[in-house]
Amino acid sequence: MDIQNTQSQMRKGVLEFCILSIIRQGEVYPSDIVEQMKTANLHILEGTLYPLLTRLKNAGLLNYRWVESNSGPPRKYFLLTEKGLEFYGELERTWQELADAVHALTQPQQQYSTPEENNPNSNQQNSNQS
Repeated sequence: MDIQNTQSQMRKGVLEFCILSIIRQGEVYPSDIVEQMKTANLHILEGTLYPLLTRLKNAGLLNYRWVESNSGPPRKYFLLTEKGLEFYGELERTWQELADAVHALTQPQQQYSTPEENNPNSNQQNSNQS
């Protein structure tokens, strides 16, 4: 089994959520998204990002505005729409449920005890009753 392929698939699964999270913080230029993802150790190529941004825009989750640049052509800055904010909220809830479930499954199981076992007096009462 190829661990790199599995790791790549896991990253792809959270890519959209992470990108929307960055944009939710304020309008952003695509190269800034790439840089923030890189800083978080989730590398993404612009060739992957631009089609995803277009898909999200076409779904009504993103809007953009053009900003003139002193050092070249105008830049396209992306921001979330109202629909995008609602969608992000759903993704955030889903992520939390998933993270909690994975955490519960990957942590050593705790020994669960009955309420009687948690009460130090219960053994004494039981021995007195015998």
